[in-house]
Amino acid sequence: MSLLSRALPALRLYCIGLAVALHQLLRRLRPGGPPAPVFPTQNGNVAIVTGGAKGIGYHTVKHLARLGMHVILAGNDESEGQEAVRKIKEETVNGKVEFLHCDLASMKSIRQFVQQFRAKNCPLHVLVNNAGVMLVPERKTEDGFEEHFGLNYLGHFLLTNLLLETLKQSGTRSRNARVITVSSATHYVGRLHLNDLQSRCSYSPHGAYAQSKLALVLFTYRLQHLMTADGSHVTANVVDPGVVNTELYKNVCWATKVVKWMTAWLFFKTPEEGASTSIYAAVSPELEGVGGIYLYNEQRTKSTDVSYDEELQRRLWTESCKMTRISDVGSRDL
Repeated sequence: MSLLSRALPALRLYCIGLAVALHQLLRRLRPGGPPAPVFPTQNGNVAIVTGGAKGIGYHTVKHLARLGMHVILAGNDESEGQEAVRKIKEETVNGKVEFLHCDLASMKSIRQFVQQFRAKNCPLHVLVNNAGVMLVPERKTEDGFEEHFGLNYLGHFLLTNLLLETLKQSGTRSRNARVITVSSATHYVGRLHLNDLQSRCSYSPHGAYAQSKLALVLFTYRLQHLMTADGSHVTANVVDPGVVNTELYKNVCWATKVVKWMTAWLFFKTPEEGASTSIYAAVSPELEGVGGIYLYNEQRTKSTDVSYDEELQRRLWTESCKMTRISDVGSRDL
């Protein structure tokens, strides 16, 4: 593969990032703007947030806890998770915040997490698929999957499917259960290689990351199709947090780190700002019963054209079921 073809995924990704950052800057500079939304209390409702110990996930957990939700923070670092729980309890005065171990790079760990959650015999009203890695060097998960695809996408695919029955039982006609999945603008330059989802032929961290984010959009739309066909009171939406100043950028090259350090205050959202669309998708009355949409800055936005390809959605779902060794309910096309 030529040097140019190897560089193209990175170039496309950085162009997308620059465009989003400039849009965020213009939005910040615009005078006035809409007031911060005020959401209804969520007392009695239960949420799970993956990657909730830091960054966008942490502020998502904190805001949901402030609204009175029982929030379960799912993460792979016990000490980090427990410290996050302690701080959130202290700041929100909500004692119903807890940590459960869940390593999304391990199918075994995901299944153990679901068993622990089910043992609580509580409902589940909101699932926020937030955790992820970005631009990591080529490496595999415990189950042998390329890490971006395995953790960002397959981990959340399996987790959602294992929790789906609980979500269905918890949703009602007047108040649907909600699945919120965090993608990013990089999905616009993603290419889904169904014959090489593990990037074995040629690995590019930028291409692998973008593919995982596109897969999450396709998954969300397929999930909503299945829930609608099944008559289930569950909605699935995908959110784009924007360009956010988080630890995800630790794997970028040193030059990019320098530029980020110099410009983050101007172009990047804070993690709290980045969490706003996830929170909106989780609790806004405006989205009651609404699913299968892509949200950016709390607004419905068109995702990339290929994400609406229903045949591609179906094929990815079927292949994902094989990889995670679960029953393919989608093959019956309810």
